[in-house]
Amino acid sequence: MSLDFKEIFTVFMVLFAVIDIVGNIPIIIDLRKKVGHIQSEKAAIIAGIILISFLFLGKSILNLIGINVNSFAVAGSFILFFIALEMILGITLYKEEDTNPMTASVFPLAFPLIAGPGSLTTLLSLRAEYSIQNIIIAVILNVIVIYIVLKTSRRIERLIGQNGIQIIRKVFGVVLLAIAVKLFTDNIKILLA
Repeated sequence: MSLDFKEIFTVFMVLFAVIDIVGNIPIIIDLRKKVGHIQSEKAAIIAGIILISFLFLGKSILNLIGINVNSFAVAGSFILFFIALEMILGITLYKEEDTNPMTASVFPLAFPLIAGPGSLTTLLSLRAEYSIQNIIIAVILNVIVIYIVLKTSRRIERLIGQNGIQIIRKVFGVVLLAIAVKLFTDNIKILLA
């Protein structure tokens, strides 16, 4: 097992940008106001299980329906592109449904807010380029960060402020846009070869 810290850092940053837990602090705070207490541990662990499970089972599911990882990565690059546009332009292309107070920690927090279509697609796209053990470590690191942010979301919002959150969201949006372009070009070359 060879650990590559550059790969781990890259995958961590990509997932951090896609999950956008800091940018979702206003949604988390709003959810807390609606349903009361959110179980941060439960949300983080369930999101981690979903992400790691999809990392291993996603390829098999794709093979079952006759799609290769490179085609999925190209499709994933489009999703990342649109998520990045949402972050940069401050628009919402995908709207979540209202939640049931009994399941707020799982839905919509763990899925689809944290482990949603963007992050699942990103995992399979990253799998086409990076080694599994480095991706798993990056997922675990993201789950730890997610837990910390969920636990301290009110304090983070007071510390950074609305403007700070918007700036962070736009910066990560630009980074994500660049990653989407790289994923697209790397995988389209393989498909066209």
